[in-house]
Amino acid sequence: MIMERKRMDCPALPTGWKKEEVIRKSGLSAGKSDVYYYSPSGKKFRSKPQLSRYLGNTVDLGCFDFRTGKMMPSKLQKNKQRLRNEHLSQSKGKPDLNTALPIRQTASIFKQPVTKVTNHPSNKVKSDPQRAIEQPRQLFWEKRLQGLTASDVTEQIIRTMELPKGLQGVGPGNTDETLLSAIASALHTSSAPITGQLSAAVEKNPAVWLNVTQPLCKAFMVTDEDIRKQEERVHHVRNKLEEALMADVLARAAESTRETDVEMGTEVKA
Repeated sequence: MIMERKRMDCPALPTGWKKEEVIRKSGLSAGKSDVYYYSPSGKKFRSKPQLSRYLGNTVDLGCFDFRTGKMMPSKLQKNKQRLRNEHLSQSKGKPDLNTALPIRQTASIFKQPVTKVTNHPSNKVKSDPQRAIEQPRQLFWEKRLQGLTASDVTEQIIRTMELPKGLQGVGPGNTDETLLSAIASALHTSSAPITGQLSAAVEKNPAVWLNVTQPLCKAFMVTDEDIRKQEERVHHVRNKLEEALMADVLARAAESTRETDVEMGTEVKA
């Protein structure tokens, strides 16, 4: 792997400290860079925590930016504001981590069991436990997820996966995004097999004949050809991952060898 090294003085640290930036010129990580710091005695530091432990109380690194090598007062202010917000949020209570899918939040229009309390001993309360447990589900609620996209840590939008051609949606205004949301929700909330809408009448009037326990797609069947294609895709992705990991291991080994040679050369000169 071809790498370019730039070493320079770091004015934010005591006299004699050096900053080194290693830029990768080839391979899967081309264009990315790593930052290291060297003490006057030649000791190498790979992270800000290592630097803080070594310097101790001699230098305040609270607003020190490890990548640029500069003191950033605005960064310290942001950290204080973040800690203050976290403290306020903790004082208000724990965050809501409920991952339940959206359901109707208004009052139910269906009859619910009631309990009539009197002093008469012959009164009997009738209730349907199954009816009390089941919650009404709104038809086509998956359409509320339209327009929502996922992004990675760099705020880059993740490309939507492509569904097999055998999957065809049902319902008004159906799109591939709605169908994908419905299938993902069914996999997440139910352990029952996913077969799609088995009734042919659902195509005529989905608002009446829709099976709400199944996603908004027509009945489908997974063939041996579908399984074979999926196995090939998994095998291809695993090979690419293996190549990337091997390239990273070789690059780290080469860098470690160069560092050892440099340290041994320094000791021989001394």
